[in-house]
Amino acid sequence: MIHDGLEFHNVGELEALPGGGLKLQRLPAAVRDGLGIPGHRRGRFYAHRLSGVELRFVVESPFFAVSLMALEADTHVVVYRGDFAHGRYELRAGVATTLCLEDPPAFAAVDPAMLRHGRFEADLWRILFHQDARAAYLGHDAYGAVIRPPRQEEVPSLRWLAYGSSITYGANTQHPATTYVQQAARRLGVDVLNLGLPGSCMAEPAMAEYLASRTDVDLMTCELGVNMTGWIEPPEFERRVRHLLMTIADRRPERPVVALNIYPNRADYLRNRGDQDAVRTEVFNRIVPAVVRDLGRSNLHVIDGRQVLQDLDGLTTDLLHPSDEGHMAMGGHLATALRSYLPG
Repeated sequence: MIHDGLEFHNVGELEALPGGGLKLQRLPAAVRDGLGIPGHRRGRFYAHRLSGVELRFVVESPFFAVSLMALEADTHVVVYRGDFAHGRYELRAGVATTLCLEDPPAFAAVDPAMLRHGRFEADLWRILFHQDARAAYLGHDAYGAVIRPPRQEEVPSLRWLAYGSSITYGANTQHPATTYVQQAARRLGVDVLNLGLPGSCMAEPAMAEYLASRTDVDLMTCELGVNMTGWIEPPEFERRVRHLLMTIADRRPERPVVALNIYPNRADYLRNRGDQDAVRTEVFNRIVPAVVRDLGRSNLHVIDGRQVLQDLDGLTTDLLHPSDEGHMAMGGHLATALRSYLPG
């Protein structure tokens, strides 16, 4: 989304706030309102969270200021120039915070060839929000200079959209760039859009239609199952997975769609093997590849979650969510598994 000379990456809607400013939303209201099942509407809440959201721009001035505000709770952003980390800035809830950014002096002192090895051009400012942030954009000051969104050649040519649970979202990670989707994207040299929804990846018809309608991405992954073990019976899970994957795959047959089943977690090792999570995890992990095989679409593929999370000590102490180290390892494994599915 382009607004005010900036690209709002991974933002589906800018919502005007009564007191001024624009609230950043990952999903449009019409999609958010279609999320959830009776008694469980958590997805509508987490659609407001900003995992994978960035502000991107190039400014023809060594100085630039952008004003942001955290909503409800304090948070932080991490600023990059291209692929180079620049700094971390705290945002106070309800308080306008102006980030005063200045060209890194070291950039002018080196051979420009040193700066051309990453995914993004080094002139591109990138402001990455922490995944749990809820925030508003208040405006910017380029001090009379030209400001513009990135050009096509300044960002990766391929775009990947990742849909899934809190693990795809990046829950429990300390840095927005260490989530496994960001780590995989960097290794693959692609851009990534994050539509992870903690505790609420329910494969609803509204989400299936929205994902299928996206014409701006070249690859999709769908991490399926872990959020539905506590809420949905296996036959209904199979129906939802089938509808989601078929809807996305058939809308654009040339676009690869990759299903991921449940990553290893405590449910695989519960002492009580009759526990609902233990039983459904095992069943759901069979359903996802079976549906992919049964649909038989040439653009539809499956990757077993055990190929991605290979080391259980990569989990945090809840024995479900990966740590930053776990995410980084997962990103490497997923990049290897995804590489052959990339267009071109």
